[in-house]
Amino acid sequence: MNVDLDSALEPLIGRKSADLLAAQLEISTVGELVRHYPRRYVDRGKLTPITGLELGEHATLVAQVEKTTTREMRARRGTMLQVVLRDESGGSLDCTFFNAHKVKHLVYPGVRAVFSGKVGMFNQKLQLTHPQFEPLDETDEVRPFLSVYPATGKLGSQVIAKCVRIVLDMLDDPTDPLPPKIRDREKLTELGRALRRIHVPEVEADIHAARHRLVWDEALGVQLALALRRQATAARPAPRCPPVAGGLLDAFDAALPFTLTAGQQEVGAQVAADLGRAHPMNRLVQGDVGAGKTIIALRAMLQVVDSGQQAAMLAPTEVLAAQHARSLRAMLGPLAQGGELGAAERATRVTLLTGSLGARAKKQALLDAQSGEAGIMVGTHALIQDRVGFADLGLVVVDEQHRFGVEQRDALRGRGDRAPHMLVMTATPIPRTVAMTVYGDLTVSSLRELPRGRSPIATSVVPLAEKPQWFASVWRRVRDEVAKGHQAYVVFPRVGESARAEDDSEPPPDDASDEARRPPLAVLDIAPRLAEGALEGLRLGILHGKLPSDEKDAVMRSFERGELDVLLATTVIEVGVDVPNATAIVILDAERFGLSQLHQLRGRVGRGSAPGVCLLVTEMPEATAARERLAAVEGTTDGFELARLDLELRREGDVLGALQSGRRSGLRLLSLLKHEDVIAKAQVYAADLVAHDPGLVHSPGLAALVGEVVTDDRAEYLDKV
Repeated sequence: MNVDLDSALEPLIGRKSADLLAAQLEISTVGELVRHYPRRYVDRGKLTPITGLELGEHATLVAQVEKTTTREMRARRGTMLQVVLRDESGGSLDCTFFNAHKVKHLVYPGVRAVFSGKVGMFNQKLQLTHPQFEPLDETDEVRPFLSVYPATGKLGSQVIAKCVRIVLDMLDDPTDPLPPKIRDREKLTELGRALRRIHVPEVEADIHAARHRLVWDEALGVQLALALRRQATAARPAPRCPPVAGGLLDAFDAALPFTLTAGQQEVGAQVAADLGRAHPMNRLVQGDVGAGKTIIALRAMLQVVDSGQQAAMLAPTEVLAAQHARSLRAMLGPLAQGGELGAAERATRVTLLTGSLGARAKKQALLDAQSGEAGIMVGTHALIQDRVGFADLGLVVVDEQHRFGVEQRDALRGRGDRAPHMLVMTATPIPRTVAMTVYGDLTVSSLRELPRGRSPIATSVVPLAEKPQWFASVWRRVRDEVAKGHQAYVVFPRVGESARAEDDSEPPPDDASDEARRPPLAVLDIAPRLAEGALEGLRLGILHGKLPSDEKDAVMRSFERGELDVLLATTVIEVGVDVPNATAIVILDAERFGLSQLHQLRGRVGRGSAPGVCLLVTEMPEATAARERLAAVEGTTDGFELARLDLELRREGDVLGALQSGRRSGLRLLSLLKHEDVIAKAQVYAADLVAHDPGLVHSPGLAALVGEVVTDDRAEYLDKV
């Protein structure tokens, strides 16, 4: 019987086990099972005998259950299982499990198992309390390592291990997809050996060698997927938009009241060259808060308009879209007044299109796009709906890329016979490994210097746990800034309703999420108290994502015009909001925000001539991980450094989500932080492989590797470009 990675499991392990694996882990083939890797190993050579246990140590031991007793718990409802263990050293140890009904069918006299836990003391005797345990069978007794698998309540690690060993005994060595030259150069073990040794290692070196090889498979699969996407994009025609002498761009540059930074000039030249080519630009421009990305985007859009094409700018929220439209019109002045009296000779029109526009305004916006009257269209995802037609779309600018899905971008990119150029902007600096892995289909440009005239921002943590009296000084500082003629933001993690709002802060990655803490502060709950107390007499406005769009826009306009002193808001102000007169920002429950999010919020101040201040208010005690994060924000204004720290603290699955889809993702071992060198090498190899074999037509093994890592539903976008 030939067994390969595509073979169904049922004929090999029986219907009962196959159904269990399918229902609990969505595993139905040999390949899916052997790529369900152990999460840890128990080294039998490092097991602790019961006679050698010490109080307080974390021990792992193999023992046999000698006796069990079930009794009711005194302090609370439920039962507990008391167990006596004995091992080959002759020692005995008490062990206690709570919720006996969940474990007594697994832990009973005669069972041998691996028990792991912290050694405690009760009634003058050492004991383990509710330890982790894995039952053993006879074959486990002779193996030097015990593999422990990710499991579920209905499917234990031992069952998974037994199924894995059955299929490994029958599995023919798979054809290795990696070219021999890569295996030899990188000293990688063969695929068949790696798949066997990651499950059944004989020595510790087997585990490291197997993991290293399988990490390479994942890294190369990702980079091949991205290289294929770059290749498919480059093969499509795009409108050539070279610079036009004497056009809108030249007129705009001549009127600029400042000189572009060296970085802006360099990136601008790269974008201009891309736009002049006959295949689509796909460039990511990343820059820290205030680095001047909007100027680069506007100059690119003007170059496209000069060539007779249109440009579309997508923003993640209606507030930001409206802000962009106003900012572009203000920067362009008469150059944005196409069709109006007093407009410049070659003026164009900037038109805003969002889902909440009134019927008349929306109809006019659609006409502007269809007729070509609007050289620049600005909007939210409403711009990518099928009924929005463009006369000749030459460039799509996507602001804050991480808030747009790949499919949404492709909806714009895929219109018509020609693909528009794509310029993606983000104010969240991206670590190198993330850029290579998640945005590897885009050419990356970085702006690292800030434009001249940007004011410094002083950041301070306000530790209410140790110094509660400082809370009053926070509001005094806000009043002082207003007294100087400036404005301030106060940011809350919640809107104030029971359900999470779309602009609520993300849950923090550590101890800050303790359920015992009070609920996060909410703008609708606290605003009335501030209006009647600490901020009494000041002109306050409230802004959050659940407000109707026209109200959001009205509040933002009032704040921009200086008609409000303090804006009480959620993270809806996180990106793009530009009010130079705002000099102070107070972030309440600051530990509930991510590092990059805090950095973005801080960037809302210091945008004018006056210095800015950012106050991070927290009740978290000193020496907690949450306070360490806030200290990092307090200690540096370098967004690139904070982005790397943020990656270290976040679940990488969140970051890799752009390439993964649900539980069946093929990325199980790849780490953006641990495998930076592998990712960089894989990117080079992938580019070379795709260049020599377009579409991987002659490399079915590599094509299959792409399919394993980037699952079918996620890979659909490869065909859209």
